[in-house]
Amino acid sequence: MTTCNTHFLALRSSYLFSDIARKVADYKQANPDKKVISLGIGDVTRPLAPAVVHALHAAVDEMGSTEHFRGYGPEQGYDFLRQAIMRHDYKARGVALETDEIFISDGAKSDLGNFQELFDGKSLVAVTDPVYPVYVDSNVMSGRAGEFTDRKWSGIVYLPCVKSNNFVPDFPKIRPDIIYLCYPNNPTGAMLSRGALQAWVDYAGREGCVILYDSAYEAFIQDPDVPHSIYEMDGAREVAVEFRSFSKTAGFTGLRCAYTVVPKDLRISNGKGGKTALNALWNRRQCTKYNGCPYIVQRAAHAVYSDEGKAQIAAVIQGYQKNAALLREAMRAMNLAVYGGINAPYIWVNVGEKWDSWGFFDYLLQSAALVCTPGAGFGTSGEGYVRLTAFGSSEDTLEAIQRMRRLA
Repeated sequence: MTTCNTHFLALRSSYLFSDIARKVADYKQANPDKKVISLGIGDVTRPLAPAVVHALHAAVDEMGSTEHFRGYGPEQGYDFLRQAIMRHDYKARGVALETDEIFISDGAKSDLGNFQELFDGKSLVAVTDPVYPVYVDSNVMSGRAGEFTDRKWSGIVYLPCVKSNNFVPDFPKIRPDIIYLCYPNNPTGAMLSRGALQAWVDYAGREGCVILYDSAYEAFIQDPDVPHSIYEMDGAREVAVEFRSFSKTAGFTGLRCAYTVVPKDLRISNGKGGKTALNALWNRRQCTKYNGCPYIVQRAAHAVYSDEGKAQIAAVIQGYQKNAALLREAMRAMNLAVYGGINAPYIWVNVGEKWDSWGFFDYLLQSAALVCTPGAGFGTSGEGYVRLTAFGSSEDTLEAIQRMRRLA
């Protein structure tokens, strides 16, 4: 009889967001007259920018003509989009890249989950705690995580991000091979200053580690001391892979487009006494397993960098940032300590004096028909916190705040 990949059986049977969906569905069934507002799952609510929609229509028209029809595109992405990314996201910030170091994909989540395939199965992984679950689960699937005991995996190094260290992780006591960092952070909304990020790059260089840097929320950065890319740091090209997404920047959660930067200077052991470039390995992986992001989607992403697109998207980001500021104020009015929500779309709320994470989730749902995300679902250091997101509509956010004020 054929046997399954038993590492998949080691995955926790429940997933944070499916647990939330089940609880919300039960509440709606019992309270069909109540309007439930979600401040939890981080999906966007505002429509695509007009410049993006126009580009989509134009690309669809191209695909409808014999002269301009396109079939399979390059697995690495069309050059017009890679050039735009290089100019606007990197060269404009003084970062030198080559286009063949940029790989277009259908999502940062996919790339973050897939990139671990390039590393040896015995590689030691370090993650922040709390953490975006995909980093951990994809390594469980590959067999690197060990056993799950006391709500942690024995084969993973956890880097606590708690109030006492301002939600910035300390260097691990045990050297890992792979370090996952996400800034602006999901779920805490915390940031790494330029000096703190440089320290992590220096650490990786000294210890021979690879940093997988999730920068999906960089569009929300307002503080000039906060770097937008890890490649603004000296030596980062030798130690870091960067993952970016159009999902939260430009509302592409349903359209699907992202990119990963793999510098050719980043080399790791080939297991035979030499070194190999991760750029070449990722290119080989993508050519084998991926047929490329659709042409019409890449044309839409290209429009993000037009003058009109940049102005329209900036207005949307400002709207979400306003939501974040209002939610921070509302939580403080409930006498709760609040973190994040300034350079990030996520607000991290300490509810631990009165509730545990799921207890506050149930309280908010049952008392105000509002949905948050329990921090415990992101790791043990998330217990006593909940995550709110700023991605709701202005109207829903204001209504949610009114409901919370009645609870204060």
